[in-house]
Amino acid sequence: MNQRYAFAFALALPLGLTAQTSNYPIGSTVADFTITDTHGETYNLYALTAAGKHVILDFFFYGCGPCQINAPAYSQLHETYGCNDGDLICISVNNGDDTDAIAEQFGVDFGGNYSHPPTIGQVQGGALTSTFGVSYFPTACIIGTDNKIKDDDIWPINNNMASFVAAFPPGSNIQPMACAVGIGEHVARFSTTVYPSPSTGQVYLDLALEQATEVQVTVTDGLGQVVLTNNLGRMTAGATVRTLDLNAMADGAYLLRITTGNSGIINQRIILAR
Repeated sequence: MNQRYAFAFALALPLGLTAQTSNYPIGSTVADFTITDTHGETYNLYALTAAGKHVILDFFFYGCGPCQINAPAYSQLHETYGCNDGDLICISVNNGDDTDAIAEQFGVDFGGNYSHPPTIGQVQGGALTSTFGVSYFPTACIIGTDNKIKDDDIWPINNNMASFVAAFPPGSNIQPMACAVGIGEHVARFSTTVYPSPSTGQVYLDLALEQATEVQVTVTDGLGQVVLTNNLGRMTAGATVRTLDLNAMADGAYLLRITTGNSGIINQRIILAR
């Protein structure tokens, strides 16, 4: 039945049918809840919002085609805004159709080369789906620091995270930030210091590589749009400093992503201010 819902959802959206958290329309107050992800991490809504966090819930199931298509955008959002260590908490909620193992595998199979949001599995995910009144998938909603629904159907996603960012409440000041740990399943095999930040346009990358490897730098803005890609080429093991010219970019906060050929990834938040 849920696969039919997802298919109907994909076809009917242009005709005006939208998914939503039908039990929690925009402006309604969400009752407190506590959920535990597939790795045993617990999340209490009111504790998160009291700490100034905004919470996005993305309801899905493994066989949902539209969910699969939009999974990379949600993972990109999770990574760009700090892997749940910043102002934004991203949580994936299974609708109860899948085992915990299959629900967890969804991010691995479809989430792209980003850190995947934590997953709420079959039992608690199914219960939360029912509590929110979600019948079409995917459905993503954002809960503000006042525990009210700010958007009950973040759509369309358009294969990037800009639609999620556009749903941020006015004045929320949710900021991009680097993840505190390596991204997803990748283990960084190098260390780096990026300075200065704030910068007036020139940024220095102080790299320490364990082995010779190709190094690429990508800079994305707050909407997840790539604004600069710089292939630094093959670099030898050891310490080296490279200069990155960002003078053509506007002032603001950006996420700098350093990727090596041996799958090491490090993210660093940088600020341009002139």
